[in-house]
Amino acid sequence: MMMKDKFRLTSILTVLMMVVGVLLPFAELSAQDQTDKTYVFATDTTFAPFEFQDAEGNFVGIDMDLLDAIAKDQGFDYEMRPLGFNAAVQALESGQVDAVIAGMSITDERKQVFDFSDAYFSAGVQFAVLENSEIADLEGLSGNTVAVKTGTSGADTANSLKEEYNFDVTQFEDSVNMYEDLQVGNAQAVIEDYPVMAYAAQTGGIDLRFIGEQMAVSDFGVAVQKGQNAELITMFNDGLNNIRLSGEYDEIVSNYLGEDSGASATTGVISLIQENGTTLLSGLWTTIWISVVSIVIAMILGITLGLLRTSDNRLLEGLAQIYIDIMRGVPMIVLAFFVYFGIPQITGLQFSAVIAGIITLSLNAAAYIAEIVRGGIQAVNTGQSEASRSLGLSRSQTMRHIILPQAFKIMIPSFINQFVITMKDTSILSVIGLVELTQTGRIIIARTYQSGAMWLIVGVMYILIITLLTRLSGNIEKKYIY
Repeated sequence: MMMKDKFRLTSILTVLMMVVGVLLPFAELSAQDQTDKTYVFATDTTFAPFEFQDAEGNFVGIDMDLLDAIAKDQGFDYEMRPLGFNAAVQALESGQVDAVIAGMSITDERKQVFDFSDAYFSAGVQFAVLENSEIADLEGLSGNTVAVKTGTSGADTANSLKEEYNFDVTQFEDSVNMYEDLQVGNAQAVIEDYPVMAYAAQTGGIDLRFIGEQMAVSDFGVAVQKGQNAELITMFNDGLNNIRLSGEYDEIVSNYLGEDSGASATTGVISLIQENGTTLLSGLWTTIWISVVSIVIAMILGITLGLLRTSDNRLLEGLAQIYIDIMRGVPMIVLAFFVYFGIPQITGLQFSAVIAGIITLSLNAAAYIAEIVRGGIQAVNTGQSEASRSLGLSRSQTMRHIILPQAFKIMIPSFINQFVITMKDTSILSVIGLVELTQTGRIIIARTYQSGAMWLIVGVMYILIITLLTRLSGNIEKKYIY
């Protein structure tokens, strides 16, 4: 009896150590990163002309160029993390980054939470419609839909005016999606910072017509956590003043908002592939290797959980079932946010976007693999167990030599199918700034405004790699099962 209790305790500790083992090495790596004196900035991914990615994969724009010039002037190093505006703000709140530079308006509400630098740019928001629209003024918005970008001054302004002018508001995470909604006719107007819309019309071939006047004029500044990184704010302010005096500030702004600033928009599938092929392949490689690492970790954890689900021990079976129920019940995007933003706030442990993504995929996939293992084991005829036990084999010997070899043949197609699902799930991780294939496509669209052609290219790339995996699954089934 004592041996049986000892075995149960050992099994429980083993499961707990495996879960902790998935997290601890990554947390240690992330903790080591914090000793680096390089300042970590978060930014948006699709907010041209302030921040966007060029054809070579470099992040450029007014914000990026100003920060680079100021860093050189003041002699500090920095690392840039393109997360998207909402995720960038959450990363700053959770201590994942030191500062945010993303065309962030300095407001009284935000001053309660963050400290801001001096204003480096001022802009107002304005409504715009398509050139051929019949809407001539704000009164014409009545009964129509206005597309906005979540968390921006434009969204706040639209929400404050929607009852007065009787229009509906649709919110999007990216400016590009907002403009696409306008172009396909789902929305009849958009509202955004004037420079952003002017740049989109100039470089993206979008025929926009502005209505009304600029409103809610606000200053853009760099944000840091309240009471922290005062030295960074001081250096930014000093550097900003120096580049204004030298004229470098005006040159940077003119590069993006001057008369000759507009770049010709890339059009057509072939042109997009030629210009962005290397970047797309890099995004595909990130998707593949993160999927492989995640599925390997998930297999180890999932097989263990699956074996516990078929255990005679009610406690171990119950613990495994609780884990599976939790992971299958929590949406992937919520799990990703919790790992990347929640855990640092609760424990102080911080993860990079890559590590957080691997943890998210692994924990999620492990629950489904556990059910695959359970189903595979239960699919083996019970007569096999009875026959082996009658020959004097123990339960563990029966499982190792009789049941599992047959069960794994049954599981192989499901394992490959789970790998395909995990690969597609990597697209969700763009919300925490992981630049995989889908996020790569979004970044390119932010520069080219060619969403239709780009999503076609990305879709074909997914289809090709997943078709290869499906063929592999079919060959394995024929070779090892039938």
